Amino acid sequence: MKTQTKLWAVVPAAGSGSRFSKTELKQYQYIQDHTVLEHTVNRLNSLDLAGCVLAIGEQDNFAKTLSFQHKDKLHFCIGGTERVHSVLNALIYLSDIAHEDDWVLVHDAARPCVTSDCLIRLVESAQHSNQSAILAIPVRDTLKHVVSQNQIEKTVSREFLWQAQTPQMARLHVLKSAIEQALADHIVITDEASALEYVNEPVQVVQGRSDNIKITYADDLELARLILQSQSPS
Repeated sequence: MKTQTKLWAVVPAAGSGSRFSKTELKQYQYIQDHTVLEHTVNRLNSLDLAGCVLAIGEQDNFAKTLSFQHKDKLHFCIGGTERVHSVLNALIYLSDIAHEDDWVLVHDAARPCVTSDCLIRLVESAQHSNQSAILAIPVRDTLKHVVSQNQIEKTVSREFLWQAQTPQMARLHVLKSAIEQALADHIVITDEASALEYVNEPVQVVQGRSDNIKITYADDLELARLILQSQSPS
């Protein structure tokens, strides 16, 4: 009888967040009495996870003090210098406690607004098709290719363009191997899908929602606050 594969989550949370603030970490800003990271992890915990691995900074003494739901399923490992290194460290950690065929969701620490419906659709789509998958939304705005001195060269067709989001989902051994290969070949990895693409692993997009924003700049925090407020049951 085939063993039922488990579902794990990985949250890279070791970044410095320099575009947000040079002194404050965006994942530890507060919205509605909880940090951004707590909101993010608690959203992931709406799924039936076997566990969630947080890759945190070596000097981070704060993350483990937070009030996460299902704290018994939380694991911590040391992150790396870049996001991709934090993800790889978490996958290496997972390799000791998970089966290589288990599914892994990688989700940005600063995306606290992802909905349960989107998470469920992503998981069901990947498992049903037995294929790696990511949340994404079709590009809606007109895109311009801009050259030197801020001059528009041309309008770029958006017909086949999608804006990638997270979570991004793959089997543990597939994703770990893809990232290791890409790093060994000095390929720039901006998200998990780019590593999978490099090794010719098929990846499908699952349409998400535009309110699954990533907090990058300080004013994004207020937008996230409004989104979370609008998503709360009235």
